Amino acid sequence: MKVDVQPDLVTVERPTNQPLHRSLHGVTRSVIANMVDGVTKGFEKQLTIVGTGYRAAVANGRLTLSVGFSHPVEIEPPAGVTIEAPNPTTVIVKGSDKEIVGQLAANIRKVKPPEPYHGKGIRYRDEKVRHKAGKTAK
Repeated sequence: MKVDVQPDLVTVERPTNQPLHRSLHGVTRSVIANMVDGVTKGFEKQLTIVGTGYRAAVANGRLTLSVGFSHPVEIEPPAGVTIEAPNPTTVIVKGSDKEIVGQLAANIRKVKPPEPYHGKGIRYRDEKVRHKAGKTAK
């Protein structure tokens, strides 16, 4: 790919019209656009914690999760990413790199994913959890 950077414009051109070059053209354009958006606006992922006694707290930049285990789970954010917990049931991950923000949010969710019977766990703010019917008494 040929990338031409000017003060107000970034242009990506492909050498040929082959399928590989066409796909790499789109990926390169998207990555550059995400870099520009990350520097100008930043990226943010919000997670919600659902469950009795489940909570999150941030101290010294580290996220501490109490989600039903016998021990609290601590998560250290990578450089360039900040974690906020405005209330005990909300976690906000912010940063300028879209990939790192999304991966950290996925790692936090992986600690206790939402379960389908009661809906307890850590989920993305706009995620809908499909509830299953439990056992019925006869």
